[in-house]
Amino acid sequence: MTRLHIVLPFALAAVLIAFARPSAAADRPNVLIIMADDCTYNDLPAYGGRNAKTPNIDRLANQGLVFNRAYLAESMCQPCRAELYTGQYPMTNGCAWNHSASRPDVTSMPHHLGKLGYRVGLAGKVHVKPAKAFPFEKVGGFDPNCVRSPTRNHDLDATYKFMTRDPTQPFCLVVALVEPHVPWVMGDASQYPPKKLKLPPNIADTPKTREDFGSYLAEITYMDGQVGELLGTLEKAGLADDTLVLFTSEQGSQFPGNKWTTWDTGVHTALIARWPGKVPVGKRTDAIVQYADVMPTLVELADGKPSNHKYDGSSFLSVLTGKKQTHRQYAFGLHNNIPEGPPYPTRTVTDGEYRYIRNLTPNELYIEKHLMGQIGGSAKHNPYWPTWMREAWANPHTYRLVKRYMSRPAEQLYHTKADPYEMTNLANDPAQAKVKARLSAELDKWMASQGDPGKAQDTKRAIEAARRGEHLYGPKEAR
Repeated sequence: MTRLHIVLPFALAAVLIAFARPSAAADRPNVLIIMADDCTYNDLPAYGGRNAKTPNIDRLANQGLVFNRAYLAESMCQPCRAELYTGQYPMTNGCAWNHSASRPDVTSMPHHLGKLGYRVGLAGKVHVKPAKAFPFEKVGGFDPNCVRSPTRNHDLDATYKFMTRDPTQPFCLVVALVEPHVPWVMGDASQYPPKKLKLPPNIADTPKTREDFGSYLAEITYMDGQVGELLGTLEKAGLADDTLVLFTSEQGSQFPGNKWTTWDTGVHTALIARWPGKVPVGKRTDAIVQYADVMPTLVELADGKPSNHKYDGSSFLSVLTGKKQTHRQYAFGLHNNIPEGPPYPTRTVTDGEYRYIRNLTPNELYIEKHLMGQIGGSAKHNPYWPTWMREAWANPHTYRLVKRYMSRPAEQLYHTKADPYEMTNLANDPAQAKVKARLSAELDKWMASQGDPGKAQDTKRAIEAARRGEHLYGPKEAR
């Protein structure tokens, strides 16, 4: 046998192996989505944070594309995850309250990408239901319990096995971490001496708050270490060049004024993308995107047709690959307070520069029961709050923060680009009347398109229906 006869069969085998994949890796990448839990986006250095140490997220940002204006519709764990996995707003998929459920006939990431030949897994925190609507393959190694103290030790074995199990089939893996969700017990808080911290202007400056903010920052650094381990596992598997990595910080932290609100520090999220050779390196974009846009983007990436699904979002693949610099004109948001406290529905819209908020029951006090320590011993997770209340009478800034949080006007308008913590309400400023009218009209149109009944939605009857998996409100075709 000649040498030529020996080489050709091996060459032919290599070609056959390459074509065994549903599509070339360069065209249909693997997808790794890494989610933090309750991490205010601008506490990260990549978004201007002045305290946290996040070398791995910083490196990822330098290797990819940073979205300056990424948002989620509801700053609660369950609704925002349901939005991400379904491509639908909370009113459409039915999960418009925390600890509720999406409609049982909803389809999500495992359905949509599974039909396109992907293995779809989830490691860590699930917090979506019913299981029929979210049939992820369960991947071990990460703690699914966000309130465990301390967090269970994690390992990368199951992640590595999932990534490498079948080289002929692309995968989509969500790793939903549980940091920096309360309780803030992970990481080394000694790295963050309380007296040296620079507190954001929307957080009261009390000694206890400084101590707890340092513990929160330590959890961010711990979370950053997990991001580094996951990226290292991808390298170990030899799949880094063939994988789109998306990192997102989820909603804002549990400090008052972030999570469970429609302020920017609640619904604005970090979004960083890396895909070697496809996504721009070391760039930032002002394109407005929303969690509802992620699912149609992934479907288009996988050679599917987003139009085949009832998405509220739309694909931003052209932004991801650097071909366009704009996407949507507005991002929308809502908050329904039940079961986290008494009814307090709010709605919001942003154009990336200005944010308009409508509080539908402005004569009521906003109360969040976790913060007040009214359930399950959760007061130990928020020991700083009594110091805010105690010192509010003597400190004008602390008083303004407590009042801002608990007593809100019917309308709020912020020039978020110039005032990122939204401390100055411009709703009654005549110079901003046209901006407010424009955003208010856009919010009206969005609420109408969603079949949103406004304050009637945030009721005990509604949350009971959601827990039964019933879709009480929504677009006409879904009723």
